[in-house]
Amino acid sequence: MDFSIASILALDGLTNGAVYALLALATVLVFAVTRVIFIPQGEFVAFGALTLALLQAGRLPGTVVFLLVLAVLAAISDVVDGVRHHRPGKRIAINVVKTLAWPVVASALAWWAAGKGLPLAVHALLTLALVTPFGSLIYRLAYESLADASVLVLLIVSVGVHFALVGLGLFFFGAEGFRNPSFWDSRFSAGPLTLNGQTLIIFVASVVLIVGLYLYFERTLAGKALRATAVNRAGARLMGISSSAAGRMAFTMAAFIGALSGLLIGPTTTIFYDSGFLIGLKGFVAAVFAGLSSYPLALVGALAVGLLESFSSFWASAFKEVIVFSSILPVLLWRSLTDPHSEEH
Repeated sequence: MDFSIASILALDGLTNGAVYALLALATVLVFAVTRVIFIPQGEFVAFGALTLALLQAGRLPGTVVFLLVLAVLAAISDVVDGVRHHRPGKRIAINVVKTLAWPVVASALAWWAAGKGLPLAVHALLTLALVTPFGSLIYRLAYESLADASVLVLLIVSVGVHFALVGLGLFFFGAEGFRNPSFWDSRFSAGPLTLNGQTLIIFVASVVLIVGLYLYFERTLAGKALRATAVNRAGARLMGISSSAAGRMAFTMAAFIGALSGLLIGPTTTIFYDSGFLIGLKGFVAAVFAGLSSYPLALVGALAVGLLESFSSFWASAFKEVIVFSSILPVLLWRSLTDPHSEEH
């Protein structure tokens, strides 16, 4: 291996690592706020890429039907919860309208836009509008009633949600894989390296989102409320911070990050209905490097995973996945020996 090959592999690793960093940040965010190890994070990636691909093909994506079904189920849950707690009918109606508004408007826009040949950027924004609400809806239907359950129970639920989303992805998108067009086709040469526009977009989008998350948590009241929930859920409740609202916000942000990652990675590889699992799992490996608690360490871990995957594909391409996922074992062992922990009751 000479310097030029090493440079190309490093660039490829950093590009993939930038996407894994977004998924790792989403995983850390969800776990910090809700204690949920969110295995299906990668499904948002697949949903985002496939939704954009179907819109580009002039077809109405199955995401629309799925979103409306989840929204109706959540609205029914609002009604049942309101009746059970004897809330006024007006308040129940307002909650139902809030639940249905975004999914219905986004679905109507998708139905109108399908087949009209709109620009790629418009379809990308519409994809984000369709996939982002999945986070809040999935949290409400699968996790909210179990918010105080143990981490193990929440993990089991996550595995079930993962298998459900993969099966529904096959039903709504089919078994065919798609590769999206690039957002920027320009190429730039820098010595032995050739940078394309999509790579630059991935780097810029990742940096902007990471900085945006930092400012959100450090400078805004809502971000500080999420941090408070992450530090002490009971204390946050006593201070008037709703743990349910915090969970919904965390899952909504995770869905947005996943959908954005799907848009970024879609032009670089063919995405199938089940591709999100491996992609999300690599983000999870990066999050484990950070102990599921540190955003800067999650970024470092993601870049390390990307570089390890890239160089492994050169030296032992048949075993690159094994090498990447095996790297989690010494990290878990080290954390088990050095971090104080106790049994959860």
